[in-house]
Amino acid sequence: MTIFEAFLLGIIQGLTEFLPISSTGHLTVAGKLFGLISPDQPERWTAFIAVIQMGTLFAIIIYFWNDLWQILIDFFKENIIHPKKFANQNSNSKLGWLIILGSIPVAVIGLGFKDIIEGSLTKNLYVIAGSLILLALVLALAEKVGKFTKDIKDLGWKDALIIGIGQSFALIPGSSRSGTTITAGMFVGLKRDTAAKFSFLLSVPAIFGSGLLEFFESLKYIDSGGMLNLIVATIAAAVSGYLTIAFLLNYLKKNSTHIFIYYRIALGIAIITLITTNIINP
Repeated sequence: MTIFEAFLLGIIQGLTEFLPISSTGHLTVAGKLFGLISPDQPERWTAFIAVIQMGTLFAIIIYFWNDLWQILIDFFKENIIHPKKFANQNSNSKLGWLIILGSIPVAVIGLGFKDIIEGSLTKNLYVIAGSLILLALVLALAEKVGKFTKDIKDLGWKDALIIGIGQSFALIPGSSRSGTTITAGMFVGLKRDTAAKFSFLLSVPAIFGSGLLEFFESLKYIDSGGMLNLIVATIAAAVSGYLTIAFLLNYLKKNSTHIFIYYRIALGIAIITLITTNIINP
């Protein structure tokens, strides 16, 4: 991998992590085109993707710093320093509990199916193309039936759990973490931009956990040149990710997700076409 390829992959990661179009799908297509994915050791690619996701984690933390800090402070105050019943806690502390609850499904499934997730099946472009198209149809259904009336303060534990279950489907490559969580949020009645905001807050534990785990496991694959590539890709992902968060939250205040639905379907068809014409291997 060259420095330029690492930089480009970081940009792709940052742009596609937060848009509901699948960062893993885009990175895997790019990795296949660049010849960077080894069929004998696919776990190397999984580790690389997970580590550069830390760049997008930095983007979330910087963008939502005030929100995350207040959630953390109020959560500790009302659960450890001066414990209160959940019903009597303020909105920030309750939101902390909802993030924890919503993070449980992806943690359980991610650890339980770790070998499959790191295996060659999850790098298969047929799987990615199918997921891109299928989730596009589910997202279209959410657009049709969603009520778009709830704000963050209206979130309940059932809503958080449903969105958390949605996040676990993002372990299927091509689904998109933001795509599955925003879709689930729309199904439970959240406004589009509110669904995106909770999606981003909910992603913090998942990205941190997977990125940290994969970082330590990836050390055995990384030499000095590989570490430099990781740093370049992570910084590029952080900058492009920050700009993408700002764009999407503003965009969803006034627009639907239809543009992403059409894009996912078009990309899925394009990937299948590339495979059937032998331009790229599945």
